[in-house]
Amino acid sequence: MDFSSVNGKVAIVTGASRGIGEAIAKVFAENGMKVVCAARSVEQGQAVADEICAKGGDAIFVQMDCSNTKQIQTLIEKTVEHYGRLDGVVSNAGIGQGGFPLHEYEMEDYDQIFALNSKGVFAGMKYGAEAIFKSHSEGGFLINVASIAGIMPQRGQALYTATKHGVVGMTKSAALDYAPYGITVNAICPGYTKTSIFGDAPEQALAFFAKDCPAGRMGNPEECAYLALFLASDMARYITGAAIPVDGALAAGHQNVSTWKHPEIIE
Repeated sequence: MDFSSVNGKVAIVTGASRGIGEAIAKVFAENGMKVVCAARSVEQGQAVADEICAKGGDAIFVQMDCSNTKQIQTLIEKTVEHYGRLDGVVSNAGIGQGGFPLHEYEMEDYDQIFALNSKGVFAGMKYGAEAIFKSHSEGGFLINVASIAGIMPQRGQALYTATKHGVVGMTKSAALDYAPYGITVNAICPGYTKTSIFGDAPEQALAFFAKDCPAGRMGNPEECAYLALFLASDMARYITGAAIPVDGALAAGHQNVSTWKHPEIIE
């Protein structure tokens, strides 16, 4: 597996201050990419960029709110101004809202989650694609971090599910737009992953998530990051329009009772 094709590529990663975004930014940098870490938290985002640079990588931090489309446009402009080009955008920033039946959400909840999870992703793709074209990038890419909720709806997650279905739909449509021009567009769909999106969830809740997953555990952010690295590389140039689960088979189907005839094979 040769990832030398990503060396020198310039990529933006939104929501890079923690979780999956942080893991993607670090993995990109470890493989020679120039990374723009974008996030709201100055302290956390700058710390990620500083850590990358301390290890010999090339990264800068840009403080911004991805629910503000003007700030996304400025982010793209700052990236091109600093590095002279843009090769890819990972739209990772997002929020979760969940655990309620649809009628108990407020209209303000709708506005808040769609501004970031949907409109923010659209702006990252729009302004990112324009800059990639202008950079005459060979091997340009757009990667959207969606969710398994973009593949299979979940109870109590009406608004979150709607935004993530939208991200998957935009991903597929944009892939058709840009396939003739060599820009790949894909979505990563994480399942239960150990990130701050779970906040201060009690241990019994985390145990439920692990048990609910066929793999019997929650995922790690790095497992999404290595997929992002592959999608950014020349090895994945024929993969576009895909929504790829990273979920321990959670979205593969409904679990049922299964009895092994020869359990001794795993002893």
